[in-house]
Parts: sequence; structure tokens; C-alpha cells
Amino acid sequence: MSFLLKTPAEYQEAYRQSILHPEAFWENIANAYTWRKPWNDVLSWDFHNPNISWFEGATLNITENCLDRHIEQLGNQPALIWEPNDPKEQSRQFTYSELLEEVNRMANILLALGVKTGDRVCIYLPMIPELSFAVLACARIGAIHSVVFAGFSAQSLADRITDAQAEWVITADGQYRGAKQIPLKAIVDEALEISTGVKAVVVVNRLNWPLHLKPGRDYAYADLIKNVTNFCEPVERSSEDILFILYTSGSTGKPKGVVHTCGGYMVYAGYTFANVFQCDAPGKIFWCTADIGWITGHSYLLYGALLQGATTVMFEGIPTWPDAGRFWQIIDKHRVEIFYTAPTAIRSLMAQGIDPVLSYSLHTLKILGSVGEPINVEAWQWYHAHIGKGKCPIVDTWWQTETGGIMISTIAGVTEAPPATAGHPLPGIQPVLLDAMGTEITEDTGEGNLAIRFPWPGMLRGTYGDPERFRLSYFATYPGYYFTGDGARREPGGLYRILGRVDDVINVSGHRLGTAEIENAINLCPGVIESAVVGFPHEIKGQGIYAFVVLDNSIPEMELIYDQIMEGVASGIGRMAKPDKIQLVTGLPKTRSGKIMRRILRKIAEGEINNLGDISTLLDPNLVGEIIEGRI
Repeated sequence: MSFLLKTPAEYQEAYRQSILHPEAFWENIANAYTWRKPWNDVLSWDFHNPNISWFEGATLNITENCLDRHIEQLGNQPALIWEPNDPKEQSRQFTYSELLEEVNRMANILLALGVKTGDRVCIYLPMIPELSFAVLACARIGAIHSVVFAGFSAQSLADRITDAQAEWVITADGQYRGAKQIPLKAIVDEALEISTGVKAVVVVNRLNWPLHLKPGRDYAYADLIKNVTNFCEPVERSSEDILFILYTSGSTGKPKGVVHTCGGYMVYAGYTFANVFQCDAPGKIFWCTADIGWITGHSYLLYGALLQGATTVMFEGIPTWPDAGRFWQIIDKHRVEIFYTAPTAIRSLMAQGIDPVLSYSLHTLKILGSVGEPINVEAWQWYHAHIGKGKCPIVDTWWQTETGGIMISTIAGVTEAPPATAGHPLPGIQPVLLDAMGTEITEDTGEGNLAIRFPWPGMLRGTYGDPERFRLSYFATYPGYYFTGDGARREPGGLYRILGRVDDVINVSGHRLGTAEIENAINLCPGVIESAVVGFPHEIKGQGIYAFVVLDNSIPEMELIYDQIMEGVASGIGRMAKPDKIQLVTGLPKTRSGKIMRRILRKIAEGEINNLGDISTLLDPNLVGEIIEGRI
């Protein structure tokens, strides 16, 4: 593979070439994939009146690159391994040839129902093989998929169906989640009372419940699949045609439909997967624990892994059921080589102690990854020592739904960074640090707002149906730059440490303190599982520091924990970073992808408890009431 980087010198040269000759650099990578027609121009772009186009004039179908081109050499190799929620249930495995046939059958079902190129299809499925079939089937026939995580409420689902103007829904009777059974079809029925433009619903029977089908609208997948063939000609798409819409939270409360297109997304997902995870040979067994309802599942569980001929593992369940050894059991069972998960999962498993890990060898692991938020030092060290056995490099990847793929990270076994430091920008990525006035911070070390000065192929092309929101959200704050919304610190050697959202940086008596840094110091205290830090108005300092802290049950004298936290922060960062308020809580409000909703905590700390916005999509909305009740 010509673009795989194997040494620090190769990374440095690739990065240098990507800055000096970005169009030639990305053209060389794009040539590794299958295109129907070549491009006229590699890139045209304008960040002021945002308009970005990669490989303009080229045509392709991404599923030909994920599936068809592998069949001759890899047709009998496993493409997808599905592990069910219950370890007593049989796992399922699909070779590249079998996966292609399943995708074609699903594509033919959609065609028979009248789905056309450009139509939006909402997919509301659990983590079962049919979810991957549905995503790839949409791409194969040129329909635009919009996957909604199968944990969102009926109202949230309806909002996304309405915004995307989706006329087709694919769902299931229900889903398993640990010991629970959740009725998805009933949620869809409720959503379609709110959003009324859907023509047809395809229902997969996962729980073997009786299907309640509305005549003329609802169809059983098991019935439809009997009447279709396993061949479907892939539709030719333009490079800049929309591949998918993925909704992310917005500051306005209205869901924001991030748009990704076919050609550039394919090139970037494949390139970053191959390099960051060093997937240098087909058949490497890769497990990304993210749900396909999130961008991580799109880019690395599915598209990136299949583009590079890997074997991707898909898990239906949760890490702590039926016990806290479930992740490690799956790694041993399927001989996983590359494991990619979130710090939230790591910290929750840390809290269970080391015993659940000791029952498994984990000897096949070669590379570990972290995604979703900056990983704290204690979690990094536990992950490295107990899961990687001290021998597996950890890639602490920084990226966003909007970026389409990893932007800043070490490259496993090639480049290095200290724990809790993301690393260097990948080739083609040109980060800058800006101050509040938009002036670039040019010193070798410095701290500021993280922006990108030059486009990359995987970047979003818009917010669906709302070009002005696209401009305001990403390009208006600092004209001429893509603004990430994150703060960062550049450290010696050009390494980047992500400090969290810019509004998660607290200005205490003139000191800019990153919440992630304070949280790292708190999390190192004995007995602390995790924490979240926000600012609140302070009469003397301007902003004070409010810490919400989750403890385990090992603290013999609870009153000592306050002193330990104060001392830990003072010694780790400085006395100016000591929290003004510490509230012990049983949990933190999180999205279903594991992101802590500091916006909600900030409002609680500020006393704005009547202005929290919609909390129904949180993993556990009831926590918010508990936190308000205990507010200091």
C-alpha cells in the first residue's frame, strides 16, 4: 500500500509534501481507489463563503471500493463478525462475498419499495448485521442514509426524519441492551405520528416479537427478502453527491444535519484508518465499540475498515453485561488485534476493578485506540498496563462528526506522544491556534482556539437544508478558517493537547484553565472514577471552578476526599486551579455516545436550572434532577 507510513521519517516527509503540494498529495492517495470517471480538478475551495469540492467531475460508488474490488482476492475472508448482546447466543460471520450478497438483497428491497437515488432513508436499528447491510445498501443505490442511534426518543427521531425529509425508515421490532429489551418499532410508530411524510417502514424482527404492521406502510424484512436477488448494480455517483447525513447536537437545540459526500469522505476514511491503526494487510481483526449511529461507527467500524479489507467486529451489547469482563471475553474469542473504544468505557471498567480483566489473556491485541474525548492520564495508564499489557501503542485520536475522520493522533508504533496528548496532525491537516481576536499564535508552544487553515477531503460539506447555519457554525467566528470549537495547546515538538470545547476553558483571575486538565488532576485522586469541571460566575475571580465528582465505594472517610482533590489539583496544576465548589454525584449527564454534557452542568452551576433545554436524549435524564437537588 503506497500511502502507508511505517517510520517517523516517512510521516515527516508525507506531512511536508502534504503542506507543500496538497492537491498532488491527495490525488496520489485517491488513485489507490476505484473510480468510474477521473476528476477534472482535485480541489476547489473558499472558506469565506464556504464552498468545498474535492475530486470534482469524478464518479464512483463507495460500495465498489468497500466490497466488489475485494472479491477476487478476499472473497472468502471474513468481512464482518457480529457478536450478540447475550454471550450464549451464536455469533455470526460474513465473508466479503456474503456481505456483498446481503447488501445487494437489502438494496433490491429498497428499490422494490420505490427508493431512488438522492432519497433520504432513516435507519433506526440496533447493532445487528442488518444495520450494516442497510447503510451500504443505501450507498449502493445512491440513496442518502441518515442513521439515528436506536436510543433516541420518538420526538428526537421525528425531528431528524422531518429535517432530512426522509420518506423511508428501516427499523426493528426491538433491541437488546444488556438485560433490557427496548421496543423500537413502537418508538417509530410514535415518531411517525409526529413526522407524517414517511412512505414505507421496513421492520427487522430481532426480538421475535409479533410484528404489528400498518397496512400499506410497514413491511416485514423477512418477507421482503424472499422476493429479491443477491445482485444489484451499484449506482454511479458524483464525488460531491451526498453520501450521508448524520445529526449532531447544536447550541440552538435543533438537530444539526452534518453532510458528508462520496469521494472525499471515502479517500479520507480509508487513508486515516490504514495509517492510524497501521492496517497494513487484509484480514486484520479490528473492533471499534462505537455504535454506527455515531460518526466513529460510520468511519471506522464500517467504511474505513471495509475500504482497507479488514475484518470488522460489531458488538450488539454493553461492556458490563452480563459482567464487566464482556469486552475482554470478545477480544479473546475473536482474536481482536486492534481495539478502539471511548475513555468513558475505560473508566467505567476501571471502576469494576482488575479481577474481570485477569480472566482473559488479551494476547492477540497489538494496538489500542481511544476516541470521543481526551483520555485522562489515569485511564490511559490503566488501559496501557492492564489491557495492552504494556506492549500495545495507544492512539488517542482527536476528530469530530464534522471532520469525517481522525485529524490529530499518533500513528500506532510510528509516532509517539505522552499520555493524554493527542499527538501530531495527520498528513494533510493544517491546524492553527488563534487568540480571541483571530490572530494566529505562532510560537512553538502556545495555547488558543483550534482552527484549520486548509481543507481536507473528509470535511463536512454543509448542514442539511441550512447553508447559513453551516457558515455561522464553522466559518464565521474566524473568517478564512474552519473553527473546530475546541481549544488546544501546542507543546514542544509540535504535539497537540486538546483542552476541550472553548467554552470549557475557564478564565480564573486571568489564568486560562482547560477543564480537561483540571479533570485529569481530580481523576488521579484515590477513589475518583470521573469528574466534570465547569465555570460559574465568581465575584472576585470572574469565574470560579465547579467540580462534579463521581466516587467509587472505597473511600473510608468521605470528608477526606475534598482535601485530597484540592491538594491533587494544587500539586498537579497550581493553587489557582483549585475548585471553589465540589459536588459529589452518582453520575454525570452524558449523551448516548458517552460525551459529558458540560453545557447542562454549567447551567446548573450558574443556577439556571429552568433553562436546561431538552434533556430527553441523555443516557440517563433522571441524573439531572439528582444533580440539581444536590447543587451547592
